Amino acid sequence: MLSQLQTLVREVDGRYATDTELLFLQNYLQTARLRFSAYQKIQKAEKDIIRQVKQKLKATNPKLLRRGKVDFSAKWQRDAVSGLRFCAHALLVADEEGLEENFLLWFQSVMRSFKAQKSCDITYKAMQDIVRQYLTPQEAELFCPILAQARLLLGQ
Repeated sequence: MLSQLQTLVREVDGRYATDTELLFLQNYLQTARLRFSAYQKIQKAEKDIIRQVKQKLKATNPKLLRRGKVDFSAKWQRDAVSGLRFCAHALLVADEEGLEENFLLWFQSVMRSFKAQKSCDITYKAMQDIVRQYLTPQEAELFCPILAQARLLLGQ
């Protein structure tokens, strides 16, 4: 929404915006309460969400967070928290495009350099499942596609 708002301001300089140009803003305002509520729930439950995702990863693939004798759990946790926070921010401001441009594409190259795509795929799939426990179905309907976008880009 922020990038759309910036575009709108630039394009309507000196004139009134058309109804069509304002449509994205009307759509955002219709979902604003859900977005705020979901964002606050995710923020409050962040530690529990990450803990549960980590447990699920260890249960399904115990070697996923290790390479030989090296334990990558702490690094994974920092990355998972960052990913969750960036996705929650994209939810709040309705800016999935900005999420992709400002975080996911950069993070994708980092994850590829560490050959961590499988970990990302499993992490964001588990995150989608677990987040649903904390959100209403309507909130999850707004947030889970953002996590799916992260899974798609980071898991490739």
